[in-house]
Amino acid sequence: MKKIWVYISTVFFFSGVFSQASAQNTLNLTNIKALGKVDERFQSFNIEMCEVIGGDFWIPYNLIDSVRKTSNKTGIAALKWQIDPINLYEKKLRNLAAALGPTYVRVSGTWANAIYFQNDDAPKMANAPRGFKNILTRSQWKGVVDFCKAVDGRLVSSFPISDGMRDEKGVWQPTQVQSILDYTNAIGGNIYAAEFFNEPSHASHGDAPKGYNGSNFATEFALFKNFATKAAPNMKIIGPGSTGEGILPSGLDLSVDALLSPEPKPTFDVFTYHYYGTVSKRCMGGQKPENALAAEWLSRTEKGLEFYQNARDKYVPNAPIWLTETAESACGGNPWAATYIDCFRYLEQLGRLAKKGVQVVMHNTLARSEYGMLDHDTHTPRPNYWAALLWSRFMGTQVYESGSLAAGLDVFVHNLKGKPNKKAVLILNTNDKATSVNIPTKAKQYLLTADALLTKKVKLNGVELKMTATDEVPTLVGKNVKKGNIDLPAHSIVFLTF
Repeated sequence: MKKIWVYISTVFFFSGVFSQASAQNTLNLTNIKALGKVDERFQSFNIEMCEVIGGDFWIPYNLIDSVRKTSNKTGIAALKWQIDPINLYEKKLRNLAAALGPTYVRVSGTWANAIYFQNDDAPKMANAPRGFKNILTRSQWKGVVDFCKAVDGRLVSSFPISDGMRDEKGVWQPTQVQSILDYTNAIGGNIYAAEFFNEPSHASHGDAPKGYNGSNFATEFALFKNFATKAAPNMKIIGPGSTGEGILPSGLDLSVDALLSPEPKPTFDVFTYHYYGTVSKRCMGGQKPENALAAEWLSRTEKGLEFYQNARDKYVPNAPIWLTETAESACGGNPWAATYIDCFRYLEQLGRLAKKGVQVVMHNTLARSEYGMLDHDTHTPRPNYWAALLWSRFMGTQVYESGSLAAGLDVFVHNLKGKPNKKAVLILNTNDKATSVNIPTKAKQYLLTADALLTKKVKLNGVELKMTATDEVPTLVGKNVKKGNIDLPAHSIVFLTF
């Protein structure tokens, strides 16, 4: 008989620490230590530039074999297919994104590295100019700006780095950056923060010139920063946006030391990095769903942070640190990234990184591939969206030491959003058995459960979560619980407000 996996996570709002009294978990409400604060837009998301303009992106797993039969592509290219541009004016998409606000909306990715901004209202060019691969039109960029305004999202982006960005002598030129900034300003938009380009650690995979090295990066970054400081003085310069070191070194071209050691040494307003705990099944990754609740997997995000936090301390001490791209796994995510089981990884990552001082975490993506929070065709919310919505509604910016419960119960404490004197605690029960926690006062409970770990349907206090008939985000209704023991089903998520 198959086991029914039910996953639970609990958020309480109070002032206190957890301790274990004999076999029972008891919640105490005294002597809790404040660790620091996170950005009010701590939980944020990516919309890939590829989604904005349309281009090759990851083929859904159920279609990979059939698409391959009609394609002559090989390697990684054979795992991607042409997608249409996302409609950023869709009411349902905007409603869902706005419900997570306020956020940052990062529009970047590999495709942004070779983008040509067509700064006119003529029909889209048939081909990108020499030195570029892709074309971004005014209407597409206006869609991004309008979307950010509609959902209370601050725009974060990056700029092209391909051969077309240089003059005949090979010197980097700011012409394209100036065009994007000018048009953004003209339509009442604002790029809040920008990386020089996406993932310089993997320059050869990201359309940088052949032989691009750390000295090239340092020299060109200095040109970029000098230009941007004058052309967009309020835009935060963030970077380097490297990825993989300490976790996935495969394919790495330039280490963070190679990028940040040469003169003139790059400095940033915010130190950024990307993190994926592994590559997906598409790219021959070995992660399996039965390991998705393992302590090693859930804590791996801290290992990824440790490497780049040390680099931050070495090269840009005291700069805030942002994780500007992350998901269940690289290469579009594993099939189970779209199911309930990944809520563990998602919420654990938010909770762990907040405790470690990361100010912002940007999930990749909002609405594309298996790791998207929304289904790419229907924009139906996946389990991670509901987890994100609950975090957004309840978890404030103040982070507290959480103490500990029994093995397999992970705990994270914040203030209640908008109420600095209230507290929020997230408990994830990774065990196969139900347990209970004793709480010292009455509370309101928001319990997430599912009938199986690998389902796309989740329930809040026993009722399936879904959009309304008019594509509105439903009201989250809590359940009153009394002082004393509250039950935590095996593998479940609950939010309690005191």
